Amino acid sequence: MTQAVSVRTIRPAESRLIAAVCGAHMMSHYYMLLLAPLFAFVRADFKVSYTELALALTVFNVVSGIFQTPVGFLVDRIGARIVLIAGLALSSIAYAVAGIVDSYWVFIAMYALGGLGNTVFHPSDYSLLAQHAPKERVGQVFAYHTFAGMVGSGIAPVTLIFMQSYFGWRGAFVGASILGFIVLLVLISQPEPKPEDHPGKSPSIARGGAGSALRVLLTLPILLNLGYFVLTSIMGGGLNTYLVVALGALHSTSVDVANMALTSLLAMNALGVLAGGVLAGRTTHHAVVAASGLAVGGTVTALVGLFNFHSVGLILLMGMSGFCVGATYPSRDMLVRAVTPAGAYGLVFGFVSVGYNIGASIAPIAYGALMDNGQPRAVFLLSAAVSILCISTVTFGFSKRQTV
Repeated sequence: MTQAVSVRTIRPAESRLIAAVCGAHMMSHYYMLLLAPLFAFVRADFKVSYTELALALTVFNVVSGIFQTPVGFLVDRIGARIVLIAGLALSSIAYAVAGIVDSYWVFIAMYALGGLGNTVFHPSDYSLLAQHAPKERVGQVFAYHTFAGMVGSGIAPVTLIFMQSYFGWRGAFVGASILGFIVLLVLISQPEPKPEDHPGKSPSIARGGAGSALRVLLTLPILLNLGYFVLTSIMGGGLNTYLVVALGALHSTSVDVANMALTSLLAMNALGVLAGGVLAGRTTHHAVVAASGLAVGGTVTALVGLFNFHSVGLILLMGMSGFCVGATYPSRDMLVRAVTPAGAYGLVFGFVSVGYNIGASIAPIAYGALMDNGQPRAVFLLSAAVSILCISTVTFGFSKRQTV
């Protein structure tokens, strides 16, 4: 009965807006994986080295990391929906130009522009979801949002390679931008519910100026949340990237089995997000959920590094690790929401999400160095250690953020 009442509290206009926001998040992850499956084709066309082409991704992450917090400030000041529309439009235009113009430096510049467009998604999305999802369903709506991003990552390789086979890599870039414009039109067609649907809306922290914003961001709970995002990005990014080669080097695992283990990890991670969303709606002990999932996920990862399991056991264990870690994401978002002052959702979510960019910059170098130095076991142990260390960010000094 409680669940039925909760469902009815979501107005149709809010449901459509939430779906459109999730669609935008799907496109953000789709765009982040745009280059990966097409890397060889783009490199051959431009006749550049791997390092030269990788500059596009470096520029993307640097621009995103630098501007995401200021964009979060802008979200709270002028409104999340308009910023989200502008960012998705900017990203879609950038990747279309990158595919059309035959110039390496224009390609790099468009990835910088795409990085700027990417800054809007987390601060705008979470601000809109936090304001328009009923309190009883916020955790579940956050889970839908995270899952939509995973869907974008999941469908990107196969759809991009399909488009490349017919239209070349440039056609794939243009096709991706067209998909982005379709989602953009859906988003534009869904206005925010009228103000009277949400009486007593709190004033934006951004209107207090940079000083007020800085005082919010430099509080211990917000900084610990930033640390959480950095550590989970290092843990997941490194393990996802190097799992196949590390298993082969450590346990002589075949490529087919190792890829099945990676698929199990990623698929169960997505299912874990959905399960975690349901759990987040039924408990206020989000720090306990996050700490438990990280502890189990980290322990299982360490076991895979220490022992050579049968292929079936390996696949099941990696799936278990992915599921447990995925189940923590909705509770993680609820923890951020719990310590965010009213009127500062864009600012805070924009700031803590910079942790993704920081972690994404650190992980490839750290884990790659371990593989280069013949330490594949350390890939698993480092991931496990980071997971356990991450628990401290949700337990240290956070007793007040259990209830939301």
